[in-house]
Amino acid sequence: MPEKNLRAIRAALVIRQDREAFDAGLKAVLDEVRVSLDLGALNDFVHRWWISACDTVKDPGGRRQMHVRAEQILTGEPVPQGRPWREILAARGVEL
Repeated sequence: MPEKNLRAIRAALVIRQDREAFDAGLKAVLDEVRVSLDLGALNDFVHRWWISACDTVKDPGGRRQMHVRAEQILTGEPVPQGRPWREILAARGVEL
């Protein structure tokens, strides 16, 4: 797993869409911190992106597929139905 710092997180984001979103989000959160002087927003940003970076390290192919599906949905293309989320989470041992 990547360390929980901006440099390590960005390095772990090997999917173009993730890296672009990270860069844009970092600029926005730093602008927010400059105005508010509250580092809480930056800490939240780091935590959220660390989770995405961990996901990428574990399953980069799954992360790529997520972006492909998101693009299909945004452009109105038909999206094949996969397994229900509850089934996927249950297979991973997550109880709802």
